[in-house]
Amino acid sequence: MTNNDDVPASDVPAPQDPSSLLSLAVAAARQGSGEGGIPIGAALVADGRVIATGYNKRVQLGSAIRHGETDALENAGRQPASVYARSTMVTTLSPCDMCTGAILLYKIPRVVIGENRTFLGAEDLLRSRGVEVVVLDDSECIAMMEEFIAAEPQLWNEDIGELD
Repeated sequence: MTNNDDVPASDVPAPQDPSSLLSLAVAAARQGSGEGGIPIGAALVADGRVIATGYNKRVQLGSAIRHGETDALENAGRQPASVYARSTMVTTLSPCDMCTGAILLYKIPRVVIGENRTFLGAEDLLRSRGVEVVVLDDSECIAMMEEFIAAEPQLWNEDIGELD
């Protein structure tokens, strides 16, 4: 179990407040953007430790499913259900239906979202299933996505499943 920097997850302390947690996801999003990908990042934290971070790798891997949240889950490796049950998924952007499904599947009880202005995912579904949803309306996350969408509208529409 390692994060993207190959530091053992158990050695990486996680900040406690939502804004500081978000910085982990923003750093991952920036890494993905630097690789020519879509700037969406995520972090899975539990018990005051970073379990894993991830970022959207659809472009880099030619993948249909490697969104930030699913990449963080993949990077976390196999975890006992009890770890997910006390974890928080932090993401720069409101989770899409697929990522919401993964959050629900693993019974992650809390999601911290950087922003939901450029894309509103299935937050109501998460709430209806008892997940605590915290939306930070973070200006850095909004600007990052607005810049990407303006520069790459076709790629963005592909990522969110919009018809050509």
